[in-house]
Amino acid sequence: MAAPEQKMRVVFMGTPDFAATVLRHVAAWPGCEVVAAYCQPDRPAGRGHKLQPPAVKVLAQELGIPVFQPLNFKDEADRAALAGLRPDALVVAAYGLILPQSVLDIPTIGPFNVHGSLLPQYRGAAPIQRAIMDGNHLTGITIMRMERGLDTGPMLLQRALGIGIDDTAATMHDELADLGGRLMVEVLRQYADGDPSTPIPQEEALATYAAKLTKADGHIDWDEDAAVIHARIRGVTPWPGAQTVFLLPGRDPLPALLQPGRVGETFTGGHPAPGTLVALRGGKLLIACRDALYEVSTLKPAGGKPMSAEAFWNGYCRAANKDGCGRAVSPSLG
Repeated sequence: MAAPEQKMRVVFMGTPDFAATVLRHVAAWPGCEVVAAYCQPDRPAGRGHKLQPPAVKVLAQELGIPVFQPLNFKDEADRAALAGLRPDALVVAAYGLILPQSVLDIPTIGPFNVHGSLLPQYRGAAPIQRAIMDGNHLTGITIMRMERGLDTGPMLLQRALGIGIDDTAATMHDELADLGGRLMVEVLRQYADGDPSTPIPQEEALATYAAKLTKADGHIDWDEDAAVIHARIRGVTPWPGAQTVFLLPGRDPLPALLQPGRVGETFTGGHPAPGTLVALRGGKLLIACRDALYEVSTLKPAGGKPMSAEAFWNGYCRAANKDGCGRAVSPSLG
């Protein structure tokens, strides 16, 4: 461990916005010096496919922290360069690379990971999104010591955070990133003070896996209950987005992205078929689900700009001059 009069030498490893928020917290803690930031290589993005630097690289350069972007650590030269930094601690958050044991063994205090769930639940790439999609009301942050398994290491600190009925993956991402940064600093401070928390092994029997999202995760199946649909829409916002296809009289199928709305009136007797565009009421587009209506306020037709439900109804549905002018289906069916 670093001598008491010395600052802890930290090497940070992370790539996207979540990691950048954690880095900002760690770099601001006066008890450490972030001697390097590792992130994935620049990737093409946008319509022009221009190389875009990861959020961690942008912040690290702003803070004057040297940046390294190896493809992996298979090359001995990359491992040697890391060892040459003499890190006391590795702090890892959403790096996107699996670290070999030879890398995990380099820091003198240990490798630590910030994970966006209450482990052992939701190990893997998309813990924030999957927790929301599953309808959970609670998530959190876990700080763990890293080992070779995927998010299997012993836990050092864990704190829960509630998921509100209107929270999306975007809102929870920002809250969890901030919490993760604060908890990571707390763990580093404990080690610097010589009084770290006792690592708690994870219970394997309780482990679940949060698979990386694909575009198909955003396909809305109107045959499901409205609460299930609401959870999915919130969990896939902003990416890949909640996707449906409108089948309207006299028009080609119209793909669209839906913004989160709310669960509406529950059916008590006979009801329209799932996916039916029932009506425009109170500025909301009412779409029938299996058990209730779903109220949509904002949507974005393919190739167009975001628009209100009222503008959509007036532009696409009013020509039918009746309620129930069409229906919505999953893109896999449209």
